[in-house]
Amino acid sequence: MTHGIDTDFLVAAEIREHPFHPQADGLLGRLLSDGHDLALAPQTLAEFIHIVTDGKRMPQPLSMAEAIGRASHWWQASEVLRVFPDGEAAADFLSWLGRHQLGRKRLLDTLLAATFHRAGIRRIITNNERDYRVFGVFEIVSYHAFRP
Repeated sequence: MTHGIDTDFLVAAEIREHPFHPQADGLLGRLLSDGHDLALAPQTLAEFIHIVTDGKRMPQPLSMAEAIGRASHWWQASEVLRVFPDGEAAADFLSWLGRHQLGRKRLLDTLLAATFHRAGIRRIITNNERDYRVFGVFEIVSYHAFRP
């Protein structure tokens, strides 16, 4: 089965100092050893680079070159299915914003959800269950409680 990657999971998996790194890394290893694939959208990479280079969010921010290198590694990984927003995803994005009365702080998550939905992805790895549960089309895989 293919699991969509939310940015929070990508950050936790990549940043060893992240409080949930052991859980994210353990879940990642389990999924890959069990033969699952991962789905990644370009907007997740952009948000990842933004977060991990931000000194206000990261005690030891990565340089842009380091962040780009790590993002590129994920994008090129053979276990990663690359998914892209298309016209139907954009229509879902706009519809879901209105239907669920979502504000400006929900734009990126809603576009990611619409992208995954249109690509046939039904599982999302995230600790932000609330951000995706509202759409009623995803199974949420939380990693904060994963025991490696």
